[in-house]
Parts: sequence; C-alpha cells; structure tokens
Amino acid sequence: MIAYDLECAQGHGFEGWFDGAEGFEDQSRKGQITCPVCGSPNVTRVLSTFGIARRREEPAAPKTDGPNPLVAVARYIRDNFENVGAEFAKEALKMHYGVSEHRNIRGVSSAQEEETLKQEGVSFFKFPLPADKDPEDQ
Repeated sequence: MIAYDLECAQGHGFEGWFDGAEGFEDQSRKGQITCPVCGSPNVTRVLSTFGIARRREEPAAPKTDGPNPLVAVARYIRDNFENVGAEFAKEALKMHYGVSEHRNIRGVSSAQEEETLKQEGVSFFKFPLPADKDPEDQ
C-alpha cells in the first residue's frame, strides 16, 4: 500500500491509500476517487510535503517536553538535514547505490518518486510540518 497526497479541482487537499500507481490510475479512470469535502471526482496527485533520509548510525531526534513536539522535530530536521529540495529522490538514490556519501537530507518528492524509492529499497520518512509553526521562522 502507498499513500498519495491528492487534490480536487476546488483545491481541497486529502490523502488516499492505493496498491500503487496503477491502482490510483485505475480508480481515477473509473471515477471511484472523490473529494471528501466537495465530492468532486476531478482528483489529481500532488507533490508530497517532504521526505527525509537519515544516516543509519545517526541517533534519533531527542525528546522534548515543549508544548508542540512536532515543532521541535521540525527544527531538528531543519538544523541537521541538508535541504536538497526537489532533488530529494535523486540524492537518496545516489546515496543508496554508493554514488555519493551518506548524509542526512530533506526535500520534496512526488508520489511517483516515492514509489520508485520504495521499489529500490530506499528508506525515507515523510514528515509534515506543524500547521501552526514554520521551523524556518523559529
């Protein structure tokens, strides 16, 4: 199963779970995917928030006692992971196959790129930013 970020023609964003890209395309062609907000069957996949890859020997983010732990994790990621932007999938694959040095990276990827990473056995984690905070402003 794979989760795709979806958006209807009215701009409502939501998530859908599918067997893979073919499952999404098949259900979409048949009009079986509709927006849970407005019911529109005109739904497309959109870029995911972002993913991160972590060196195997790197320790996990420290626990915090703050009011919103997601903000602390977002800050940790901002401060300790190189932002490779839209090149996330390409950079993760390079590290996976030993073409480039392993390092902590963060960036954005499409659902199709995420599917490729999964098929190639690349570990990554999607982390949504807290809606009320932007770690770049902290």
